Amino acid sequence: MTETEAALPDDALEFAHRLFDAARSGDVAFVASAIDQGVPVNLTDEKGNTLIMLAAYHGHAELVAALVERDADIDRQNDRGQTPIAGAVFKRATEVISILMKHGADINAGSPTARATANMFEVDLTAF
Repeated sequence: MTETEAALPDDALEFAHRLFDAARSGDVAFVASAIDQGVPVNLTDEKGNTLIMLAAYHGHAELVAALVERDADIDRQNDRGQTPIAGAVFKRATEVISILMKHGADINAGSPTARATANMFEVDLTAF
């Protein structure tokens, strides 16, 4: 448990875990409602993953779009230097890639970059 987690009341910590699980599962209504009620759109888990990182990696285009509309940082790197677009490329989540590219995601950010990931997995980023 991190120092921040230890400082949170149990119900707040439980809610945060539910929110990150909802991002992984693509629960647009729950995540969007939480953000709209004041949860920071760029909230991170213990590994530095934002809600948009989790949604992008798991291929949830509708949730990625909802988070982009709410000003999520599409280039924010997690603790391993990974970006949402690189995660989407790794998973070949074409709808997510398209949304992130349309909103200016930096394919050269992070490590490995989305560009390097695309080369490794033969994903044509020029198609987006």
